[in-house]
Formats: sequence, C-alpha cells, structure tokens
Amino acid sequence: MVIDIGGFRYCCILLSMRLNKYIAAAGICSRRKADELTVQGRVKINGKTVSTPGYDVGDKDTVEVDGHMLYPETKKIYIALNKPAGYITSLKDEKGRPTVMDLLEDVESRVFPVGRLDFDTTGLLILTNDGDFSYKVAHPGHEILKTYRVCVEGVLSKERLAKLRKGVDLGDFVSSPAFVELIKQNHGNAITDIKIHEGKNRQIRKMFAAVGNKVKTLERTAIGNIKLGGLKPGHYRKLKREEIRELLE
Repeated sequence: MVIDIGGFRYCCILLSMRLNKYIAAAGICSRRKADELTVQGRVKINGKTVSTPGYDVGDKDTVEVDGHMLYPETKKIYIALNKPAGYITSLKDEKGRPTVMDLLEDVESRVFPVGRLDFDTTGLLILTNDGDFSYKVAHPGHEILKTYRVCVEGVLSKERLAKLRKGVDLGDFVSSPAFVELIKQNHGNAITDIKIHEGKNRQIRKMFAAVGNKVKTLERTAIGNIKLGGLKPGHYRKLKREEIRELLE
C-alpha cells in the first residue's frame, strides 16, 4: 500500500475529476488502490472523511490522504527498471530492506511500481506516476501478457507442460491457460519461457510447484511489447512514446 506522501506538491487546472482518478493523478497509487484507501477512511475532502468512492472532485475541493494534501501531477513519467534480486517492490519497507525506489537516483517526480515482483524475482518492472496507465497494465481484465524466463529443478515432462498450458489448480484459484515454451533441459534442470496475463502473489512459483517443479530463478523479460532487452540489473530507462501507445493498444 502506498501511503508515504512526504510533502510532494504538484499543481494543475482542474474542472471535475473522479476521486480515485484524482488520487492516482497525484502519483500516489492506482485507481483501484485509491478506492481501497477511501473505503478505509484515510481520505478527506475539504477536511471531512469520505469513505465511499465515487465523489467528483471540483476545482475548489481539497483532498488529503493520511493527512497529506494532494496535488495531481501534470507531467507523466514512465520508467522501465531491471529489478535485481534482494529489493522490495514498494516505496518503503517497514523492515528496512532496500526497495526499488533506492535504484532511482535522478528521477525528480514521485513514481510508484506497476504491479509487483517478489523479493527474489528479477527483471522488468515499470514505474510511473500515471494511475490510469498503471490500472490498465496491471489489471488482469486487460489481459496484457507478462513473459518470464524460469529455471526449475527436475524434468518438465510433456504432461507437466500440458498442465501449465491448460491451467493449474492452486487451491484458492485456477490459473488461466498459459503460453509455455521449453527452452532447454539438462543436468536435472529445465529452462522455460512462460506468458501469463494474471499477477497473483507468487503465481509463477506456485504454478510450477503445483506440477512438481521448484523454481530456482525467475526473471520477467517482457510486459506486453515492452522488453527487458540489454538493460542491466539495477539500471533503468524511460519508455518511448511509441512503446506506451503500443502497450495500451
């Protein structure tokens, strides 16, 4: 949950905007997360707590989250980061562990991660201050494929690959059919590429565990048309306008 507002202020001319969109435009979180903040009673409009999403913010309204005044960001920023292992996909960690924000040395505007990668998972992570963009990319309903390179222990038999491609029962839900390509298999390990549009907690690891293979390493190599390419671990770049347009289309 993104709550550390930290005094950042941004100004724009506003006529009327949905509350969750207003919060997202301030670079705080996605619109869905904004609705959660509202339901939790952490949002105030004109000094009064609002707990029901749906309010239309006018140009004379003031909006606060956890006591911090919000101002929508006018300049949108989109960043592709190669997340190394050992970093938390969050703005702040209560345990003091390094976060992906520690890697962004010269990004002036506040941004937040689009979706998550586990502590030990590496690869492509997009960060932005555009809540609408974040929602469209992260929400499984938009079915944007995420590609992962996975190294697992043991043999990936045809039967196991077929289960992954069909969908695996993970207990609390059944995964959607996945695109799976076996790349290499030797010395008791297998390397494969898998594409899914969902993003449940530790989903890839759970899927392979469900068919009998423990994941050794996991790297996200692409989100839709955005590819990790030769971006080195810990490095980042700004997304090109064409990349953003193609991803959303």
